[in-house]
Amino acid sequence: MKKILFATIGIVALGLSAPASAADLATRPYTKAPAPMVATIYDWSGFYIGINGGGGSSHKCWDNVVLGGGAFVGGEGCHNATGGTVGGQVGYRWQSANWVFGLEGQGNWADFSGDNVSVLFPAQRNRTKIDAFGLITGQVGYAWNNVLFYVKGGGAVVADKYNIYTAPGFAGAGTLLASAKDNRWGGTVGAGLEFGFAPNWTVGVEYDHIFLGGRTLTLNAPGGGAFQSDHISQNVDMGLVRLNYRFGGPVIARY
Repeated sequence: MKKILFATIGIVALGLSAPASAADLATRPYTKAPAPMVATIYDWSGFYIGINGGGGSSHKCWDNVVLGGGAFVGGEGCHNATGGTVGGQVGYRWQSANWVFGLEGQGNWADFSGDNVSVLFPAQRNRTKIDAFGLITGQVGYAWNNVLFYVKGGGAVVADKYNIYTAPGFAGAGTLLASAKDNRWGGTVGAGLEFGFAPNWTVGVEYDHIFLGGRTLTLNAPGGGAFQSDHISQNVDMGLVRLNYRFGGPVIARY
């Protein structure tokens, strides 16, 4: 009889607890589903303007030629004209998926200077200086969101000055003997890496090489008469840090 009584009490207890458990489940608070993740894409499209600065080196070689005739006389040696530069750029880019295309114009003041004593005429010191240069280029790049790698190529123009002085160790050392100026056109190639650190601001580094070839120039004495002619060849290498502001929309949200 005790076993039957205990079994009956257990069944009744289970029956009473089941509705309470169901009631407890029904009153649980509602939990809102988490919001979907949102990814942002950096947009490289639009007009931009910026500044740049850095340093460069121009390798120049002088070959003396017959004044007025152009026949080769002898090599006068080479030197590297080095220094700093600062300038600005303006351009436009448009983006298709991860590919970025652009056009850009750049203008810089420069102070790339150097000299060497002439091998052919030891009493003379040949000095060159680049005062300014300009680049007009097209760009093709690939973007990883706010990081852009690009290559560029196009045309370049360089403003050069050439001077001949009396070499050290000779009478009148440092006296100007002859000079010439030249605006030389050539081609340029380069590559850069740019980082978007704010919706419309980017910072980057860039390397450029300018091909200028060779050209024959007549250097004139201070009084105006022709002094000598040289075939002068040169190329320019430089590294720049760039800061750009882009006029356009900010990042694009993608769900």
